[in-house]
Amino acid sequence: MSVIDLQPEHHNTYFNCLEDWSGEMAEAGEHKACWYHRYKEKGLRVKVYQDDDGQVAGMIQYLPIEESFVEGEGLYFILCIWVHSYKEGIGKRDGRGIGTALLEAAEEDAIALGAKGMAAWGLWLPFWMKASWFKKHGYKKSDRDFISLLVWKPLVDVADLSPPKWIKQKKIPSTMPDKVIVTAFINGWCPAQNLVYERTRRACEELGEQVLFKSIDTSQRESFEEWGITDGVFIDGKRLSYGPPLPFEKIRAKIAKRLKRLPKS
Repeated sequence: MSVIDLQPEHHNTYFNCLEDWSGEMAEAGEHKACWYHRYKEKGLRVKVYQDDDGQVAGMIQYLPIEESFVEGEGLYFILCIWVHSYKEGIGKRDGRGIGTALLEAAEEDAIALGAKGMAAWGLWLPFWMKASWFKKHGYKKSDRDFISLLVWKPLVDVADLSPPKWIKQKKIPSTMPDKVIVTAFINGWCPAQNLVYERTRRACEELGEQVLFKSIDTSQRESFEEWGITDGVFIDGKRLSYGPPLPFEKIRAKIAKRLKRLPKS
């Protein structure tokens, strides 16, 4: 068992966040693959945990913080660390120290690349990407935005290292009196967010001309900094939801409900 750099034969598993067995993940499209090929030229690093049988049981992805969606300098930023925790596919592999092995390998790699520290995001709620898990590994809180905490950890002994900060939402998507405006922000790094984007796009296509779908690519740094929004769907300026991806039917129903409120022509 070992932590190794991502190899081409792992791409499909990585692009689907270890859920390459999932038909639902197939709905997310090619956004993650496109994002990966763009960002590996910007310093993106990916490591996977490979079992003796060659199965990928965990992954971690991190990049220079200057290329991320938070504000900082001289750090690497962990976008995601994930261990296979499903009964499907290769089966549950959590609780075996895989996450810790991945984190330690990423920290060592970041030091070798010249980073002064590591940052990550987590949720203060007790489920996916728990901030408390990072705190157990020496990370401290530096900022908070709603349910998300920004944490960080110096990797070398320096005096001039500043904690990272969230770049928060700066603008609200526009509205129109005679149409429903659905604004979808997509960065590409997260298949779950890509799934919501694709389901929303499909729902808008089904609901006709009075629903206007606007797509904003935040993998372009300038676009992200303009809005301060990485991923998310807004229906007439109101965010669709936080949390796990909504089913297509619920997304469509929410847009249709708003459509019914438009003034009759």
